[in-house]
Amino acid sequence: MKTHRKMKILIRNLDRETTEQELHQAFAAFGQIQSCDIVTDKNSGLSKGFGFVEMPKPGDAKAAVKSLNDSMLGANKIRVKYAQDKPSTSE
Repeated sequence: MKTHRKMKILIRNLDRETTEQELHQAFAAFGQIQSCDIVTDKNSGLSKGFGFVEMPKPGDAKAAVKSLNDSMLGANKIRVKYAQDKPSTSE
Protein backbone atom coordinates (compact mmCIF):
# COMPACT_ATOMS: atom_id res chain seq x y z
CA MET A 1 0.00 0.00 0.00
CA LYS A 2 1.35 3.39 -0.99
CA THR A 3 1.24 6.00 1.74
CA HIS A 4 0.73 9.59 0.72
CA ARG A 5 2.91 11.99 2.61
CA LYS A 6 1.44 15.45 2.79
CA MET A 7 3.82 18.25 1.96
CA LYS A 8 4.29 21.09 4.42
CA ILE A 9 5.35 24.35 2.82
CA LEU A 10 6.92 27.32 4.60
CA ILE A 11 6.06 30.80 3.34
CA ARG A 12 8.32 33.61 4.55
CA ASN A 13 8.36 37.39 4.12
CA LEU A 14 4.57 37.66 4.18
CA ASP A 15 3.08 41.14 4.18
CA ARG A 16 1.74 41.68 7.72
CA GLU A 17 -1.65 42.54 6.15
CA THR A 18 -1.92 39.25 4.22
CA THR A 19 -4.81 37.08 5.44
CA GLU A 20 -5.03 33.29 5.64
CA GLN A 21 -7.77 33.52 3.01
CA GLU A 22 -5.41 35.29 0.58
CA LEU A 23 -2.66 32.78 1.26
CA HIS A 24 -5.10 29.90 0.78
CA GLN A 25 -6.29 31.35 -2.55
CA ALA A 26 -2.71 31.68 -3.86
CA PHE A 27 -1.94 28.02 -3.15
CA ALA A 28 -5.39 26.65 -4.09
CA ALA A 29 -4.57 27.52 -7.71
CA PHE A 30 -2.16 24.54 -7.62
CA GLY A 31 -4.34 21.96 -5.89
CA GLN A 32 -6.08 20.88 -2.71
CA ILE A 33 -5.08 22.58 0.55
CA GLN A 34 -5.13 20.53 3.74
CA SER A 35 -4.29 23.39 6.08
CA CYS A 36 -3.25 27.03 5.87
CA ASP A 37 -1.93 28.97 8.86
CA ILE A 38 -0.28 32.35 9.31
CA VAL A 39 1.79 32.46 12.49
CA THR A 40 0.73 35.28 14.79
CA ASP A 41 2.17 36.89 17.90
CA LYS A 42 0.44 35.51 21.01
CA ASN A 43 0.17 38.92 22.66
CA SER A 44 -0.71 41.26 19.81
CA GLY A 45 -2.40 38.80 17.45
CA LEU A 46 -0.45 40.37 14.57
CA SER A 47 1.18 38.33 11.82
CA LYS A 48 4.82 37.39 12.38
CA GLY A 49 5.36 37.49 8.62
CA PHE A 50 5.42 33.76 7.92
CA GLY A 51 3.07 30.84 7.63
CA PHE A 52 2.56 27.25 6.55
CA VAL A 53 0.44 25.52 3.95
CA GLU A 54 -0.03 21.74 3.82
CA MET A 55 -0.96 20.08 0.54
CA PRO A 56 -1.84 16.37 0.35
CA LYS A 57 -0.38 15.82 -3.14
CA PRO A 58 3.42 16.20 -3.51
CA GLY A 59 3.08 17.11 -7.21
CA ASP A 60 0.74 19.99 -6.39
CA ALA A 61 3.05 21.18 -3.62
CA LYS A 62 6.08 21.06 -5.92
CA ALA A 63 4.27 23.15 -8.56
CA ALA A 64 3.16 25.67 -5.92
CA VAL A 65 6.67 26.05 -4.47
CA LYS A 66 8.24 26.45 -7.91
CA SER A 67 5.64 28.96 -9.12
CA LEU A 68 5.10 31.02 -5.97
CA ASN A 69 8.69 31.39 -4.71
CA ASP A 70 9.82 35.00 -5.31
CA SER A 71 6.30 36.03 -6.38
CA MET A 72 4.32 38.96 -5.05
CA LEU A 73 1.62 38.36 -2.46
CA GLY A 74 0.16 41.56 -1.11
CA ALA A 75 2.92 44.16 -0.93
CA ASN A 76 5.78 41.68 -0.44
CA LYS A 77 7.81 39.27 -2.53
CA ILE A 78 7.35 35.97 -0.69
CA ARG A 79 9.86 33.15 -0.24
CA VAL A 80 8.40 29.67 -0.51
CA LYS A 81 10.16 26.39 0.34
CA TYR A 82 9.47 23.02 1.87
CA ALA A 83 9.26 23.12 5.64
CA GLN A 84 11.76 20.97 7.48
CA ASP A 85 10.23 18.48 9.87
CA LYS A 86 11.34 19.09 13.42
CA PRO A 87 13.60 16.22 14.50
CA SER A 88 11.72 13.90 16.78
CA THR A 89 13.34 12.36 19.83
CA SER A 90 11.72 8.97 19.21
CA GLU A 91 13.90 8.08 16.21
